Amino acid sequence: MLIKKYIILGLVILLSFPSYVKGQDDLPSIQFGIKAGPNLGWIKPDAKSYSSEGSVIGFNWGFITEFNISSNYAINTGFNVAYNNGKLKYPYVQDSVESILQRKYNLQYLEIPICLKMRTKQIGYITYYGKIGLGTSFNLRAKSKDVFNVEAETENNIQDDITFMRESLIVGAGFQYSLGGSTFLLFEIVFNNGFSDILNGKNTIDTTIKENAISNYIEFNLGVLF
Repeated sequence: MLIKKYIILGLVILLSFPSYVKGQDDLPSIQFGIKAGPNLGWIKPDAKSYSSEGSVIGFNWGFITEFNISSNYAINTGFNVAYNNGKLKYPYVQDSVESILQRKYNLQYLEIPICLKMRTKQIGYITYYGKIGLGTSFNLRAKSKDVFNVEAETENNIQDDITFMRESLIVGAGFQYSLGGSTFLLFEIVFNNGFSDILNGKNTIDTTIKENAISNYIEFNLGVLF
């Protein structure tokens, strides 16, 4: 969180001196855009007897704001709405019956990213870039599809089982295709690596086990930058 505060402070300073902010090839100091695409998410547990059951396809969309600070660098921010999913299997007790719970998580987050975007010079119509930064997410919805003791699948609201905030490292790469002027079509692949626990509570069979897991996902985004 301290790193993010320094990034925000630097951004405020840059905006205070717009005459020093020059974009690549006469780009405006500030650009806006939209993006959307599928993602592939999984949950990695760090608790005894908990195991990941693979990845699940989700979706994300968002609004882009870029502050061009030099010909090759920009501050990339905005907001993302991510439908972040995954599956876990672990011991569970229900109605005094002990068995295995297979849970598919369907989680929705609002994420505020702050990244440093590093661009090449424009080659023909294409500019390649990479970006790295941090993201803070706020849980908007948490539901699950559960199979307990090999019985029929049930849907549940698990808002109380999920932490409100999620912190992550963001690493991505992509390219943007010039459509003329300051308008670009962009495609990017982004790895969103969670590093904060997303689970609340303790195991219902062994209460000495604190539930602990991180969520990760890979985004495949298509967007337009103006």
